[in-house]
Amino acid sequence: MLNCKHVDSINNRARFVAFVRELAANFVADPQSWDNCNISLFLNALAAFVEDMDGYYVNQGLPIPEEPDWNVIANVLMAARVYE
Repeated sequence: MLNCKHVDSINNRARFVAFVRELAANFVADPQSWDNCNISLFLNALAAFVEDMDGYYVNQGLPIPEEPDWNVIANVLMAARVYE
């Protein structure tokens, strides 16, 4: 199972790279946990989440990021797995 809490600690390139590798391994090991299980669905969900992500941050009680950083990009990738 992919550790969602781990995403909060991603604050540099090395941690982001490790996270992306973990994400890829999770897709291979547990594809049924991904609603968007092909590249087209995943990329469309990624785009949709980025369009709507201000609402996500507001709903979570978090500040809306002005500029993406490694953590924001990791959150976008996590959301794209399941965002509709």
